[in-house]
Amino acid sequence: MGTRQALSSWGNTIAIFRNGSFFMKNAALFAIPLAVLALAGCKKESPQPAEATSPAAPDTAMPPAVVPTATETVAEVVSPGQAFANTAAASDAFEIAASKLAATHAQSANVKHFAEQMITAHTKSTTLLKTAASAAIPAITPDPTLSPAQQQTLDTLATKSGKDFDEAFAKAQVDGHQATLDVLKAYSSTGDVPSLKAFADHVIPIVVAHLNMAKAL
Repeated sequence: MGTRQALSSWGNTIAIFRNGSFFMKNAALFAIPLAVLALAGCKKESPQPAEATSPAAPDTAMPPAVVPTATETVAEVVSPGQAFANTAAASDAFEIAASKLAATHAQSANVKHFAEQMITAHTKSTTLLKTAASAAIPAITPDPTLSPAQQQTLDTLATKSGKDFDEAFAKAQVDGHQATLDVLKAYSSTGDVPSLKAFADHVIPIVVAHLNMAKAL
């Protein structure tokens, strides 16, 4: 009886051992692929942290150099004599141009007659001015370019006719001759070119007469 129990216990032990081995073998078969999957997951690259970027360095490159023109570099220097000659020439040119408009735009016979006188007088004045300027040392060439204000007045006169023109023309003549007289008197007192000072002295009384005629229109 003792021997049979011992054999039976031994047999149960062997059966359990065998069953355990079988279970462990099967467990090992399932464990292998799980381990492979785990290793594969480990090999995947984990997301890399964003690389820190340093602030962009300020652009210290110098912009292309801008070379100023001769006019921008040095302002043109005009002598007092040249400035006076230019102003006187522009005054003559304005009076002649405005008076020519009167021939076709004016209504008053007095305005038309005055305009004819201005054309004759200022054409002569232009010739005298050129002679006086050429006598300067160095010689001066008057520039008759109208000022923006003079050009605007001419443009306005060209849009008028009849009585409207007569009134605007008379006002322009008074203003223009007064401005010219002021310039002539100033240069006569402080001018630096003798021949131009003589010209100013000569035409001052003529311009005064023209101014009074314009005021009477």
